[in-house]
Amino acid sequence: MSTIQFNALETPTVAIPERIDSLARFRRWAFSDRFPTTGRIDYVRDAIEIDMSPEDLFNHNFPKTELTSVLHHWVKQHRLGWVFSDRSRVHCAKAGLSVEPDAVFVSRASVESGRVKFRPSKSKSDDGMIEIVGPPDVVVEFVSDSSVQKDTVVLPERYFAAGVREYWLVDGRGRNLQFDIYSRGEAAFVPTVPDAEGFRESSVMQARLRLTRKRIRKPMWDYSLEMRGFSHQL
Repeated sequence: MSTIQFNALETPTVAIPERIDSLARFRRWAFSDRFPTTGRIDYVRDAIEIDMSPEDLFNHNFPKTELTSVLHHWVKQHRLGWVFSDRSRVHCAKAGLSVEPDAVFVSRASVESGRVKFRPSKSKSDDGMIEIVGPPDVVVEFVSDSSVQKDTVVLPERYFAAGVREYWLVDGRGRNLQFDIYSRGEAAFVPTVPDAEGFRESSVMQARLRLTRKRIRKPMWDYSLEMRGFSHQL
């Protein structure tokens, strides 16, 4: 059986079938009726990563809503591709990955070239798609107390090996909000350097981005993602 890693702050009760000892077998389980419908369960290079912790509303869930909604508007306006969030499973065989990132972007170019494909549902009653097969152009993760090591060390290495073009990381847990965009270097992701206004460049989106927040009243935050095109401002 594969290694099982519980990332939740408290060890949850999860029924894991016997002999989930490969990515292929995990993948079959992930799309079976026996797979849990809550929490996040990933397969990362021979390890099953389980996190059933609830999402923090104002440090994780709400900034994710802001980022995905603004990003979706940008992508739709410029006809770049598709933004998916939460339970959108990504399968990258060469990197040993079957994961559900907080958000992903898949470009039209990646689909048209065959770099990324969508796995259809087995249901004969519809033509739905249930999985992203291949490396998304952008993967976004929001750090929580239970995912620090995974989001900052384990997943970046695996996403790079998979061929992901950019890795975005958001951490709203501390006093200062952190938003980093990592682009591909020779052997690993490298952080982009913010400009004087705090904007970071995304070559994938052909835009500069800045994520900020202000306190409404404790413990509530209001987040704002700004996107400026290289030649104009949205």
